Amino acid sequence: MAFQADGISFAYGDRAVLTSLSLDLEPGCFYGVLGPNGCGKSTLIDILMGLHKPQSGRIRYKGRDLSSYRRRELARELALVPQNFYINFPFTALDVVMMGRYPHMPRFAPPSAHDLSVVEDIMQRTDTLPFRHRYMTEMSGGERQRVIFARALVQETPVLMLDEATSNLDIRHTLTLMDLVADEVQHRRKLVVAVIQDINLAAGYCDRLILMKDGRIVDFGDTQTVLTRDNIQKVFGVWSHIHEDLYTRKLRVSFERKAAP
Repeated sequence: MAFQADGISFAYGDRAVLTSLSLDLEPGCFYGVLGPNGCGKSTLIDILMGLHKPQSGRIRYKGRDLSSYRRRELARELALVPQNFYINFPFTALDVVMMGRYPHMPRFAPPSAHDLSVVEDIMQRTDTLPFRHRYMTEMSGGERQRVIFARALVQETPVLMLDEATSNLDIRHTLTLMDLVADEVQHRRKLVVAVIQDINLAAGYCDRLILMKDGRIVDFGDTQTVLTRDNIQKVFGVWSHIHEDLYTRKLRVSFERKAAP
């Protein structure tokens, strides 16, 4: 087991965000985190990344308390594509993607031939190589998002966290990057935890789903089991119809306009 979260709770001031949440996550699995706005999805990602410490409970990674890892050590294990990324300095796309190799490079050493090869390969696969010399401040939101995605992939970590990582992308680049991630899960046994707003996107790629509401887990398990009409009504308050898409052979959810009572 890679991650074990046992009874973790977290609050911002007096506002409880996560309450007694327990979770086991294993390698070689693509997890999707679904739930309404403000239910604690991004906070869960931040806690798994070690960016926040739970106020109660315990979280372990590879059998060790997460807080016992040094920052550089953790950067070789966990990579994050955040929901928002702001940069006001004149870094090029290549500069930013190369930052993902820093956890693997000796201090003050220049990039090795291997580092350069990894960066070029990932930039090619994420379609960011054509603008490698452009400044981040001159790019569209979608272009910047792809650069940040590439930076996380070149870290070559066993765990990848995605916090609404495709929210700024068009459909072609969304599918390209999700295919890349799914390939990493299948062939390199990477563990992926992705906060996704699009339920059908999650159904198409995730092996297991974590349904959240009000800081608690409503249901957790295989996508085929968790993605039910009752669960969607309970979590999102909408009526839906779930069926197998004839083209993709994946579950697909259709929604009614009116909200459920």
